[in-house]
Amino acid sequence: MADPKEGGVVKKGHEEGLKMATTLLEEYGLPLGLLPLADVVEVGFVKSTGYMWIVQKKKVEHSFKMISKLVSYDTSITGFVEKKRIKKLKGVKAKEFMLWPPVSEIIVENPPTGKIQFKSLAGITKTFPVEAFAAGQ
Repeated sequence: MADPKEGGVVKKGHEEGLKMATTLLEEYGLPLGLLPLADVVEVGFVKSTGYMWIVQKKKVEHSFKMISKLVSYDTSITGFVEKKRIKKLKGVKAKEFMLWPPVSEIIVENPPTGKIQFKSLAGITKTFPVEAFAAGQ
């Protein structure tokens, strides 16, 4: 099987990695606060396939206050980025009651409704206001 990282642009270190992750979110019309990363080791992106990977030193749990939602970001996060959507996402979980179902897809509604959808492999779909994921939330 071909290496999905082949031909990718890679940024090492927190500053450079974070800058690249933010630029990707912006470029593809996704909210900038979607990936609250800490201690980034590496961020990579393959333009031709949309494959993105993020490696951070430790797991991050972030509470999105506006929607009272706790989200866990693993040390390794991967997915395919396209316009207003991340699919086949791995390494991100959102707390639902007592469970942490993995989030498999994130979609900003198009035409814009101001809403963003999170789909899990467990068949759960949640919709929230996009501004809940603005930078600094």
